This record gives sequence, C-alpha cells and structure tokens, in this order.
Amino acid sequence: MTTYTARANRRNNWYGYLFISPMMLGFLCFLAGPIIYAFALSFTDYSLLHPASFVGLDNYVQLVGKDPLFWKTVGNTLYFSAGLIPLNLILALSLALLLNQKLPGTGLFRTAIFTPVVTSIVVWAIVWKYVFATDAGLLNQILGYFGMQGPAWLYDTALVMPVVIVVSVLKKVGMNMVIFLAALQDVPKMYYEAATIDGASKWRQFQSITLPMIAPSIFLTLIITLIGSLKVFSQIIVMTEGGPGTSTYVLVYYIYQLAYKVFDIGYASAVAFVLFFLVLVLTLVQWKFRKRWVHHEQ
Repeated sequence: MTTYTARANRRNNWYGYLFISPMMLGFLCFLAGPIIYAFALSFTDYSLLHPASFVGLDNYVQLVGKDPLFWKTVGNTLYFSAGLIPLNLILALSLALLLNQKLPGTGLFRTAIFTPVVTSIVVWAIVWKYVFATDAGLLNQILGYFGMQGPAWLYDTALVMPVVIVVSVLKKVGMNMVIFLAALQDVPKMYYEAATIDGASKWRQFQSITLPMIAPSIFLTLIITLIGSLKVFSQIIVMTEGGPGTSTYVLVYYIYQLAYKVFDIGYASAVAFVLFFLVLVLTLVQWKFRKRWVHHEQ
C-alpha cells in the first residue's frame, strides 16, 4: 500500500468519524450517559431532599425480599403481557389474512385499523376511559338500553386489567397487522397453487405454508409486542392511576411513583434496572428458542 493510499484511507476514516460524531455525541449524552448514571444511583440512597449515600446492594435486597408491592407489580406486569401478546398477535394475523383477500374496500379498512397506531396514546386512553365510565360511559349506556346494568369497569379489580389489555390491543394491533400483511403478500403464490392441486385444505395450507413462511415476521412482532407490554405506562396513569388499590400497578408506574411522588430516586433506579434485566432475559429466551419454529430466516 502506497503512502498516498494510506493517507487517503486515514482521511476517509476521519470523514466517517466526523459524520457520525453528532449521533455518537447524542447517544453518549442522552442515552448511554443517563443509563450509566441511573445504574450508579441504584446503589445509593438518594432523594431530592438529601444528598446521595452509597448503600451497596441494599436497594436490590429490599425490593426482592422486603417489598411485597414490588412482587405485586411484577405479577401485574406479567399478567398484562400474558393477556396482551396472544390477543394482539392473533387479532393482527386474523385481520391481515382477511385484508389480504381481494375484497372491495380493503384500503379503507386498512386505514381505519392503522389509524389508532398514529393516535396519541394519551388521547386514546382518555377516550376509552369515558367509554368505560361507570355512570355516563358509552358502553354502560348501550347495556342500559338493553335493560342490563353495566359494571364499574375501571373500579372492579377483576375487570380493570382486562379492560386495559383490550384498550392496548386496539391501540397497537394495526402495526402488527401491517407487518403480517406485508409478510403474507411476500409468500409465493405457486406454493398455494401446488398445494391446491395436491388437494390440501385451506387450513392445511395455512399450517404448512403460511405459518412457516411468515414465521420471521411473527418472531419480530412477538419481540416488539413483548417489550412494549413490559413498558406499559400511559394507559395505566390515564385510565386507572394504578387502581383500584394496586390492581393495575405495573413496573413503570411503580418506578414513576417512587421517583416523582416519593422522591426515592435510588430505589426507583433499582426497580428500573430489574425491569431492564427482565426485558433482556425474556428477549434472550425468545432468541434462543427461535430456531425451533423460525425456519425461513434467509
């Protein structure tokens, strides 16, 4: 390599570093830096009312062994995820299969289903809070028209979490539907033609052709939906504020309460990193087992 070529390569490298420097500075200042600082705070007893003092693993010991509300929030978060993920994916896939047919008006229905995705989550939650209101709510008024007494949807510990799950599914299902629809349209038609000639039923074609071919998209939506469900917050604070009691306390809402209501920043940071590791572990588990059912990755 000549001296001129080496100088040119170094100059090009510096140009590359120069172009990515704004993004790297933003990443370090607004993402990596705060994450590292929050991790350090999780080992301290820090409040806005007094300086930080190092306490080691005391925050983690307390939340694991001495804080029943923490385990309640973990259970509520997993309950929300377990209800939202299958309902969201099944509904999204069903809508994608329906809209993949050559039917009139599919463009209008796609727009209608996707519109909630781009709607503000706060506005969406406020609207549905009034829909599920006990006295003047639209749903209870409809039930009253048919002579039925509507329940207190947002004040019943058995009903409130399913209500929040349904509202969240309707908000996000359009995104997964679009991903599934794109995957379905990418499946070669000749596979279905060959299966039809062989006498395979529609259900058999769905099992043997559709599902294996769109498996990578299912895996992608599963990861995205899981992470989103573990970070649920806006619907909770707008619709229920964690109530009734602590029946809808989830981890992000608990972190918010600790940090901005109690001002226990150190303990809130510890809970935040438990949530981080929970998301990381569940994502890695799914990544580990993807090869058992994702067969079309190329």
